[in-house]
Amino acid sequence: MPIELTEFERGEPFEGDAGAAIASLQDRLARLQTCQIVHRKRAIILFEGWIASGKRAALRRLAGAWDPSHYRVHTVGGADEGDDERHWLAPFWSRLPAAGDTAIFYRSWYRRIIEQRVFGKVSDKVWARACDEVNEFEAQQRDHGTLVMKLFFHVSAERQLERLNERREDPWERHLLTQEDVSGLGHRDRIAEVVHETFRNTDTRWAPWQVIDGNDLTSGTIAALSAIVDVYEKAMPAAPPEVGEKIVQFRQPKTSEPSRA
Repeated sequence: MPIELTEFERGEPFEGDAGAAIASLQDRLARLQTCQIVHRKRAIILFEGWIASGKRAALRRLAGAWDPSHYRVHTVGGADEGDDERHWLAPFWSRLPAAGDTAIFYRSWYRRIIEQRVFGKVSDKVWARACDEVNEFEAQQRDHGTLVMKLFFHVSAERQLERLNERREDPWERHLLTQEDVSGLGHRDRIAEVVHETFRNTDTRWAPWQVIDGNDLTSGTIAALSAIVDVYEKAMPAAPPEVGEKIVQFRQPKTSEPSRA
């Protein structure tokens, strides 16, 4: 079934103890990351979506659950970023995760192709080729044993505007408003059109999209963490690895007997 963003605007409040639910999810995430580390599995998580859709709130909770030495957050992907002399995916190749690590792209390769499509910077042929290259890139990661997870945080236009006004009025939140983000508000309908087109071209069996309803921040955060837990539980081995070449077996060192004069 095609993804339709308007189906993710309910913003229903979380029923139950949200704090306890988040704490439970963070505990599960911590245990799953341990499985990932000891089994040397690689993972990529994309945080895409509208400004003020709850991406940052969910990322904070995820970061609070994980060992920071085994994940990196990257903010790459604007249409004007990168070196024109290199392939446009080069900045992402250089940030792929090592064994046992997760690379979180707070801005990803999709940000670039969506922006270029919205503002007419690429032809239909070039844009279609970029989607094909993305699909091949993600398939290569899966073929290499890397988990690829793509989250898109959605928020209604009305709720988005409320949050942006709140940011504007808060002196400690104003820095989150960029000229790029504000300029994009006038192109929301066109952006939504391109996002749907992107879903149709890049929602693959090896790297499917998952849309998060961000109209309620708490519910959106819980939904995002739950989605990550579900995918990780299927991907990460539950049993610890056997002692072998990559697992050091500890032996109690022998104490030397005192010499006799």
